[in-house]
Amino acid sequence: MDAQELARAVGESMFAADSASRDFMQMELVSCAPGRAVMRMAVREPMLNGHKICHGGLIFTLADSTFAFACNSRNLATVAAGCSIEFLKPGRLGDVLTCEGVEQTLQGRHGIYDMKVSNQRGEVVAMFRGKSAQIAGTVIPVTGAEAA
Repeated sequence: MDAQELARAVGESMFAADSASRDFMQMELVSCAPGRAVMRMAVREPMLNGHKICHGGLIFTLADSTFAFACNSRNLATVAAGCSIEFLKPGRLGDVLTCEGVEQTLQGRHGIYDMKVSNQRGEVVAMFRGKSAQIAGTVIPVTGAEAA
C-alpha cells in the first residue's frame, strides 16, 4: 500500500468511527492524503447563533476535525497539542463550508498544520493553525509491508 492509499484507508477508518463529525455535524470527508485533508459542512438552521450566523464553535469543529484527519494521515496515532483560530467572515445559513488542511512541518513527534475554511464562493471564513503530537500506536493495523 503506497502513502496515498494508506492515507485514504486511515481517513475512511477514522470517519467511520467519528460519529461527532459524520452524524452530529453532518460533515463530509472529501479527501485524505499524506499530510492533507479536506472536509465539507453545510450550515443548517440549528448551527446559527443569536446573530443568525454560524456559531464559531461549529466552524472551529470543522477545522479541528480536518486537522485530525490531516495529522493522522500517515497512520501514526496523533492528537492535538494546541491550536488557534481566526474568524474572518461569518458563515451564513445555507453556506457550504469547505476546510482544507495542509501539513506545514513534521519534525519528530510534532507537526504544524494550517486549515483554511472557505465558503462556496471561495471567501475565507476562518484560518486555524494546529500543533500535533504523536502518541503510541497506529490508526489502522499495520501489516508487514507497511511496518517496514
